[in-house]
Amino acid sequence: MVDQERLLIEAAQRDPQRFAELYEANFERVYVFIVRRVHDRTQAEDLTSEVFRHALENLSRFEWRGVPFAAWLYRIAANTIADSWRHSPNRNTDASALDDLDRSNWQEIERRASLYQLVGGLPEDQRKVVIQRFIEQKSIRDIANEFGRSEGAIKQLQFRALEYLRARAGGSHE
Repeated sequence: MVDQERLLIEAAQRDPQRFAELYEANFERVYVFIVRRVHDRTQAEDLTSEVFRHALENLSRFEWRGVPFAAWLYRIAANTIADSWRHSPNRNTDASALDDLDRSNWQEIERRASLYQLVGGLPEDQRKVVIQRFIEQKSIRDIANEFGRSEGAIKQLQFRALEYLRARAGGSHE
């Protein structure tokens, strides 16, 4: 896998159109890394886009050192979040979360990226409930009002989604 990643990077350095493969392979993990820190889906999407734009612009300067390509992307993401936080009047970002990089918690980030992929496979209603409940941190009542459903119906959607995720994630709990 490491050799395959290195070949992908080298191919993208020669032909920027090949960067799409690196983007596809790393999008979820970078998005999860960012959304966990900014707690706002729209901002996370914008910052993720910025990370990949920056990575593509600077790919020619990337040097393979045996470290996963994602580590370079996480560093760009951390810097992008920090820049955003410094320039934001409402400072909605938890700056202490940027220290995660120094603790080398790649396994946790990878687990969250896998979970994000699983959430993407949920039926639309369940996916929306999970995103609003656990990423946007909305209350059951607020989600119910937005969906035009009872709180019980939202709880049932959440329960079904979590059961699916637990089964697919091998029983690990978020």
